[in-house]
Amino acid sequence: MSDQPLFKVRDVSKFYGSRIGCQAVSFDLWPGEVLAIVGESGSGKTTLLNCLSTRLMPTDGSVEYRMRDGSYSNLYAMSEAERRFLMRTDWGFVHQNPADGLRMTVSAGANVGERLMAVGDRHYGRIRQTATEWLGRVEIASDRIDDQPRSFSGGMRQRLQIARNLVTSPRLVFMDEPTGGLDVSVQARLLDLVRGLVNDLGLAAIVVTHDLAVARLLSHRMMVMKDGHVIEQGLTDRVLDDPRQPYTQLLVSSILQV
Repeated sequence: MSDQPLFKVRDVSKFYGSRIGCQAVSFDLWPGEVLAIVGESGSGKTTLLNCLSTRLMPTDGSVEYRMRDGSYSNLYAMSEAERRFLMRTDWGFVHQNPADGLRMTVSAGANVGERLMAVGDRHYGRIRQTATEWLGRVEIASDRIDDQPRSFSGGMRQRLQIARNLVTSPRLVFMDEPTGGLDVSVQARLLDLVRGLVNDLGLAAIVVTHDLAVARLLSHRMMVMKDGHVIEQGLTDRVLDDPRQPYTQLLVSSILQV
């Protein structure tokens, strides 16, 4: 793990008029670390994720990202083109609904290959070979490479979206309820896959979830949000096994002990 944070978040806030989306959120994220942001619906976790990933401009605060040359860049001072390039190359974003992160009318192979072309690869044979390899890594049979995602099951679509995001070896991946909408057996398989890939690739990740079991399985550290504020944070096992705040205690008892 590097001796410098990958991501430095300071006092990020988002207001919608008088309503708080999130307020005064600060933390550092280290290379290879997985942070889970948890809370009930409306707690502000998705608003925060969208601010961190620059999909939404905050009202206040700053996020600095350590570029590959070691320098830090303020994400909110970047041009739109610079942020788009970062999202296509150094970052990934896994949506809850895979259709939001895939092109549904092109083939599975093309979905993966587009990311490679975005970083300058133009060799068709090499792109197709890499796409085939990645489909294998996410447990999609190679004979489905020319099929469109609309013919895939929900779990397969989510695995394809993961392959599309990880093929360019990003250093940071944002995940918004990555197992939402999938049945329990498919969720378990997907979580095992994601955990293995994150460990193998040394990825940093920020995972938004309302499911504390997902947070326990995937994350090193956890932040609990309520009404737009971070009310508790710490190592995942510590927060779940010894929650300090009454709200966190209620979340743990209602979700993990049903």
